[in-house]
Amino acid sequence: MSSFDRWHEEKQSAWMYRAISECEKDEAKSTMFKGLAKAAEAQAEILCSDLRAASRDEPSFRPTTRARFVLFLTRALGVARTAHLLAALKVRGLSAYGSHALVGHAMPVSTRDLGARHRRTAAGANLRAAVFGVNDGLVSNASLVMGIAGASSSHSVIVTTGIAGLLAGAFSMAAGEWVSVSSQRDLYEHQIAEERDELERYPTEEAEELALIYHARGVPLEEARHMTRKMLENPEQALNTLAREELGLNPDNLGSPWGAAVSSFFSFAAGAAIPLAPFAFASEHAIEGAIAACAVALFAVGAFLSLFSGRGLLGVTLS
Repeated sequence: MSSFDRWHEEKQSAWMYRAISECEKDEAKSTMFKGLAKAAEAQAEILCSDLRAASRDEPSFRPTTRARFVLFLTRALGVARTAHLLAALKVRGLSAYGSHALVGHAMPVSTRDLGARHRRTAAGANLRAAVFGVNDGLVSNASLVMGIAGASSSHSVIVTTGIAGLLAGAFSMAAGEWVSVSSQRDLYEHQIAEERDELERYPTEEAEELALIYHARGVPLEEARHMTRKMLENPEQALNTLAREELGLNPDNLGSPWGAAVSSFFSFAAGAAIPLAPFAFASEHAIEGAIAACAVALFAVGAFLSLFSGRGLLGVTLS
C-alpha cells in the first residue's frame, strides 16, 4: 500500500470516527470515537509529512462512495448492527459494543488480561458449518426423496436419486465452506498485516487508540494508558492485543478452510442419509418412516444446541 493510500485510509477513519461520535448517544462511546478521530488525524499527519518529503503536492481528501454508504447505514441502523461493515473500513473501537457490556463481564486489570476474551478457536466456525450442514442435508434431501417417491413407486429409483442428492449436496456444501472461510481468512490476514505496519510506524498512537477503547468500556483513562504503554514493551503481544481488541480477531487462529469443509461435508451427508434410510432398508411405510426420522433428527439437533445456548429443550432460558 502506498503512502498516499495509507494517508487516505487514516483520513477516512478520522472522518468516520467524527461522524459516528456525532450520532452516538452513549457519552462514553462518543468520547472514545472523538479521541480515535484525533489519533487517526495524528497518524495521517505523519504520513502526510512523508508525502511532502517526497515532493508531492498537498493531498486532498474525499471519502469513498463505499464509506459514505456505510456511514448512511450506521446512522440509520446503529453501530452495533453495522459493526462488520465498519471493521472492513478500518473503524476501531467496535469491541466496546461486544459481550463485555454484559453484567458480570470482568474488565482487564493487567496487560495479561488484554485481549483475553477474544482467544477463541475454530471450533465455533466448524460447529456452525456442521449444524448448518445437518439441517440442510435433512431438509433438502427429504424434499428430494419425497418428491421422487410421489412420482415413482420404485425403491431403487428413490434410493439412487437420494444417494445422488446426498453426494451432490455434500460436495457443494464443502466447496462453499472452503471458499467462504478461505476468503474470510485472506481478509483477516490483510487486516492484521496493516495493524502490524501501523504498530511499527506509530506505536504511541496505536497504544492511545487502545487506551481510549478500554476507557469507553469503564477503565480509568490513566490506568488504561499505563497498561497499553507497558504492552508496547512486547511487540508481538502488542500486535496480538490490537488485533483482538480493535479487530476482534485471534491472530493464532483465523479459521481453517479444510476444517469447515470437512465438517460441512460429513454433516450434510449424515443429515441427508436420515430421510433416505427408510427407503433403503424398508419397503413398506417408508414415507411415514422418513417423516418420523426427520422430525426426531431435527429435535435432536435442537436439543444438542441447547447445551451451548443456555436454553432448555423447549426454548426456555435456563437459570
